[in-house]
Amino acid sequence: MFVGVCRLDLSIEDNFSLKGKRAVVKRVIQRTRNRFNIAMAEVDDNDVHSRAVLGFAVVSNDKRFVNSVLDKVIDFIEELGDAPIEDVRYQIEQY
Repeated sequence: MFVGVCRLDLSIEDNFSLKGKRAVVKRVIQRTRNRFNIAMAEVDDNDVHSRAVLGFAVVSNDKRFVNSVLDKVIDFIEELGDAPIEDVRYQIEQY
């Protein structure tokens, strides 16, 4: 079994409230979950208005599939244009 875990740092520009941030984060998470079968949540910087940190995981018995899904999710979030990606960190582990 292979597990891929990814951390995305997103920039939420021109935002001055947690309510605005929540709207952007909720939209990104919902659209991504609707498109891909992944677990995703906001995992850090919950009280910072101008950035969000999202984490998501992919599980499969094929390492190439996990890597492919990670790349596709990152590309999808970038194409959404709701919040530019500042940093991406991911790793794939075998269990």
